[in-house]
Amino acid sequence: MTTNLNFTNYSQTESFKPNGNKPKSSQIHPGPGFRINRQIVRSSQENISRLANYPTPDISDFMNRLYTMDSGIKNLVNEAKIYAPACTVKVFPGDNLMVHKALDIAMPGDVIVVDAGSSFLNGVLGDLISTKAKHRGIKAFVIDGLIRDIDGIKDIGMPVFARGITPIGPLHRGPGEINFPICCGGIVVRPGDVICGDADGLVVVPQESLDELLVRLEKQKETMQTYEKNVRRGEFSNAWVDDILNQLHCE
Repeated sequence: MTTNLNFTNYSQTESFKPNGNKPKSSQIHPGPGFRINRQIVRSSQENISRLANYPTPDISDFMNRLYTMDSGIKNLVNEAKIYAPACTVKVFPGDNLMVHKALDIAMPGDVIVVDAGSSFLNGVLGDLISTKAKHRGIKAFVIDGLIRDIDGIKDIGMPVFARGITPIGPLHRGPGEINFPICCGGIVVRPGDVICGDADGLVVVPQESLDELLVRLEKQKETMQTYEKNVRRGEFSNAWVDDILNQLHCE
């Protein structure tokens, strides 16, 4: 979907004319920055439910610690856990036009993941859009930026992971994109990737990795449970530490 806009044509030799027209550098252009992808592929709910049996530290470990978001993005509302496919949104820092539009694009059960450029200026989410999202069945928000109206959002109970809170509201001008790859918390998130969030933080599971990840997690589950029970009883050995140190020629 491309937004239709009316453009003023300027000559190639003039940046702006004396009649008050804007300089060419301030024009809005079609294409990147005004794109919406309405159809994305999502993993099966069965597989996502299986993944929800594991906390984010285990998932992060089995993803070789490469797909964990910046710890500065935290759940500012409650202790709810989220395991859901991503509807991705990229906005100009401080603008939330496409966050509003994402409510028409995301499916019930999605988490809306917003790349706001890690901005610490305007909040791009408040209590009213959170209320609308709850009515649409949205699972949660993950914002690489700020939010506002925190008391209202807590009353709604919508899980919102973000970098912080401000009273400064957003603009509604664009540009922005929905369901294209974004960067959130230092990690590339593509539409449909599975977002795992709990009190420890957020991990992104690329769709193509989910099946293999589940096999490895479930294969090691019994071994890990046995190991954890032994540690709680005080039954453990640190011989493996000495093995590593010996290999490193530690004296």
